[in-house]
Amino acid sequence: MAGTFVIAQGGGPTAVINQTVVGAALEIRRRHPGAKVLGSLHGVRGIRDGNYVDLSAIPEDRLRLIAGTPSAALGSTRDKPDAAYCEVILKGLQKAGADAFIYIGGNDTSGTQQILTDAAGGKIAFVHAPKTIDNDLEENDHTPGFMSAAEFVAGAFLSVDLDFRALPGIYVGIVMGRHAGFLTAASAAWQLDSDSGPHLVYVPERPFSAAGFIDDVRATLDRHKRCIVAVSEGVSTADGKALVESLVPADKLERDQHGNVKLSGSDLPAALERALAEGLPGKRARVDALGYMPRGYVGSISPVDAQEAFDAGAFAVGVAEQGGGSVALQYDGSKIVLKKVPLKNVAGKTRHMPDDFMKPDANQLSEAGMAYLKRLVPEKYKVGKPFV
Repeated sequence: MAGTFVIAQGGGPTAVINQTVVGAALEIRRRHPGAKVLGSLHGVRGIRDGNYVDLSAIPEDRLRLIAGTPSAALGSTRDKPDAAYCEVILKGLQKAGADAFIYIGGNDTSGTQQILTDAAGGKIAFVHAPKTIDNDLEENDHTPGFMSAAEFVAGAFLSVDLDFRALPGIYVGIVMGRHAGFLTAASAAWQLDSDSGPHLVYVPERPFSAAGFIDDVRATLDRHKRCIVAVSEGVSTADGKALVESLVPADKLERDQHGNVKLSGSDLPAALERALAEGLPGKRARVDALGYMPRGYVGSISPVDAQEAFDAGAFAVGVAEQGGGSVALQYDGSKIVLKKVPLKNVAGKTRHMPDDFMKPDANQLSEAGMAYLKRLVPEKYKVGKPFV
């Protein structure tokens, strides 16, 4: 299999997704000297438009520099191809003479690869390499990109808790995560002790009640004199609607090209601030949306995350040689191992945070949830316990 490999990146950029591109490109050079490696610009759009960069012509030292650089060096796309779009992609791959297509991304990316696999009839190997800060891919213990983003979130909430010890009040941080709460849960990874924030953690896996939220904040203020809150942008009310749909008038809701409600724009923070002002009048409160900052912050690239992302790219080449599939990072009880799993096990599916990661009677992480996070996001800084 020494012909032509196509590599693309899909979905939101991360701090380590370029490691996966370079891991694959260098492994192809090692296994298949003389093979062509085409990087499709802006995901599957590049295949559709015949827009590539020849990765096989780029010196290794430059590739390795790109590997350590955040964001998606090839450019990405939010396109979610249907069967008709996939037919166009398949024709583009055939025109490029592709023998294998490695697509790096999350749930939608794996779904695209499944459609293409079914349409190609075995003539091209389709491989999904995992990437998502949401950490929500089935078959995976965790996904490349998550640990680096989790370090940002853990550090941000450690820092804001120290800030609000000095000048007490209420702080709410809105964290990315439409359907899974792993990244929001990471806000608790570096808690100093049981008195430390975040005192409350709200994730999509549990129904959110605005009235219950105010009661929780009030009780926390009584206990700690301050309240630090982490909220997933995708939390929903008991009727299944995203919180933003419950708090923001329908005519002011924004939607993306797929019809999904935009979760972390300016409306949700403003709505939460209004709820706090009405429910707890006179209390100092601040609501921030962390937004895109955690997913590609150069100051919180986890070396372990970077290496695993690189290794996933290299492993994807072997999966291509076996006819295709999805690369999964699995935990064997002592270390992470890479495995090939069927695309159908991952495509279009969402892995939710396990129920036992949260306390059954409180919006706080359980021992099981903390143990998972401490394995992936170990303490990075030693700070002194304040006097206040």
